Amino acid sequence: MPPSTSSDLTLSVNGEKYTLTVDHRTTLLDALRERLDLTGTKKGCDQGQCGACTVLVDGRRAVSCLQLAVAAEGREITTIEGVAEGDQLHPVQQAFLDLDGFQCGYCTPGQICSAVAVIEEHAAGWPSAATDDIRPEAGPPPLTPEEIRERMSGNLCRCGAYVSIVQAVARAAETKGAAA
Repeated sequence: MPPSTSSDLTLSVNGEKYTLTVDHRTTLLDALRERLDLTGTKKGCDQGQCGACTVLVDGRRAVSCLQLAVAAEGREITTIEGVAEGDQLHPVQQAFLDLDGFQCGYCTPGQICSAVAVIEEHAAGWPSAATDDIRPEAGPPPLTPEEIRERMSGNLCRCGAYVSIVQAVARAAETKGAAA
């Protein structure tokens, strides 16, 4: 008997459990969009280079076009549909709306998921390639526009809304910091 090419798995997405059978080659992106009908996450390049498919896996950024769905079993996946708290927009979503951090909107779900993680990474003191002083005793670097641009560099916007995106991430980080 030939080995099976599919598996039953349970995915935890946006706080809900979904059990489905998938081909072992199915990406997380395709499982989310085609099997769970969560179409907010976009398929852009399908090569992990544009960031349109960015979701949060256990709170960390992941390009879902490169992750197999079977590898996501047992992990908490958050898509753009799960970022808000009920009717209350996440501070990043609100900042994107307030500051026009989007034009056509295609990359926006990935940009927002990435920005949510960027703010958490920064708050945890993780350095980036733009961080001048990476010594732990230096503490978190200031979240300058340069830091934001570097940390968001895996998410492309073909419309060129980068200035507004950087402003939105900065505002959301300030809002989150004020709320803490």
